[in-house]
Amino acid sequence: MNLQEYAQGNQLFKAYFKKNKESLLKLVTSGQSPKALFIGCSDSRVIPDMIVQTNPGDLFVVRNVGNFVPPYKLDNDFHSTATGIEYAVSVLNVDEIIICGHTHCGACNHLYQKITDDSLVHTKKWLELGESAKKSAILSLGVSAPIEELLRLTEKLSVIKQIENLLTYPQVKKRFENGTLHVHGWYYDIETGSIDYYNADTYEFLPLKDLANEVIDS
Repeated sequence: MNLQEYAQGNQLFKAYFKKNKESLLKLVTSGQSPKALFIGCSDSRVIPDMIVQTNPGDLFVVRNVGNFVPPYKLDNDFHSTATGIEYAVSVLNVDEIIICGHTHCGACNHLYQKITDDSLVHTKKWLELGESAKKSAILSLGVSAPIEELLRLTEKLSVIKQIENLLTYPQVKKRFENGTLHVHGWYYDIETGSIDYYNADTYEFLPLKDLANEVIDS
């Protein structure tokens, strides 16, 4: 896609904007009040608003390589993901946080490859946030397990690990414990469009569609 194609795309969006001008301008005059913080991967195949069909203003989105969450650390190092978490929880007062991993994740794949390119110094350091998920997957399946099985399990275990990291943030932990904030782990299948959610009671990922069916049946 070249610059002209982006320009044409913007013209199409302006038609949408005109049709929804009232609701979109309300977000300007009243400010944003998103329902949830969505922490997802930068992967171009994972589009948060598209996969759950939300509207502008519904999601406060933070995306990075691997949908990783660095653990809370009180120092002078600036990090956009940590800032996004703090702002969503303490300023926007979101009710939900969703950490969404996905199949065929490049970050998890590179956990199993040695990075020798000196230009990827930041990437190499960042991927350390996924090492514990990799080690747990190998411990569970064995180092000689088929790589695709290891990758799929690593992707899921990483979601759980990032939830653990998320709960190291004092305000997140406080609100989670008093019931004013709910934390969810999702796993998006880019081959089917389906989403599984992590059930902390049964320690398994279950189809998100089942929750939708419960609402419909109730």
